[in-house]
Amino acid sequence: MKVTIRGCRGSLATPGAQTLRYGGNTSCLEVWLDDGTLIVLDAGTGIRPLGLALADAQPRTIHLLLTHLHLDHLEGLGFFLPLWRPETELHIWGPPSPLEPLSLRIARYMSPPLFPVLLSDAPADVRFHDVPAEPWQIGSATIFAQPIVHPGPTVGYRIEADGAVLAYMPDHEPSLAGSIGTARPEWISGFDVARGADVLLHDAQYTEDEYSAHVGWGHSSVADAVDFARATGVRQLVLFHHDPLHTDDGLRALEARAQDCWQEDGEPPLLAMEGAELAL
Repeated sequence: MKVTIRGCRGSLATPGAQTLRYGGNTSCLEVWLDDGTLIVLDAGTGIRPLGLALADAQPRTIHLLLTHLHLDHLEGLGFFLPLWRPETELHIWGPPSPLEPLSLRIARYMSPPLFPVLLSDAPADVRFHDVPAEPWQIGSATIFAQPIVHPGPTVGYRIEADGAVLAYMPDHEPSLAGSIGTARPEWISGFDVARGADVLLHDAQYTEDEYSAHVGWGHSSVADAVDFARATGVRQLVLFHHDPLHTDDGLRALEARAQDCWQEDGEPPLLAMEGAELAL
């Protein structure tokens, strides 16, 4: 399984001189399985360069897994080149809602006046799926999705394939339910998604001081992200969903704080960086 980070910024895309190192595109991961299956996690602005990279060798079938429908995880969909090619079979998976089907919720964004073209006018063969409660198969991968603590229907994803486990929770506030370090596993939001993963990409939007003013917003402090990774026994924590106010220098300081909090044997936490590749 090969993973490329196409976007790791949270809330708002932030291009500029102070975000060059870690990137300004919002959430998107490119995941290739050994059998040639392409899975895309979230459709932030990072999905646009992914679509351009696929221009010459695009697989016919693509699976797009959405954690939730906040705009920073959806705004790149209309600029994803494969959506505008009739040979594409695009499967879009997302959390179910008791109010509207996934297709109608996404169509709210991809329709005038918010977007100039209707989603239904896209020439690709687009198929929508609510994520099931039980694990399911995509290619050689077993996928598991579980609701996690974040405003609105939101899930975290666990991908098991090719002898490795990837966990992805870009928007998550597990400490809202109480102390992570002392809680029993069944009381920790997202525990089953991350448990024993080789790599966990997890929300670490705030410093501890910043978090105190944002409790309940659905995001984690760097210390809480480390506590969650330690509680779930992951091998490698990758800090994700960088705050739009955090410059490259600020992010380096956040990484240093995460490594101070880690105090464990094994790989210390790392910052997600746009364009970085992870081989699991």
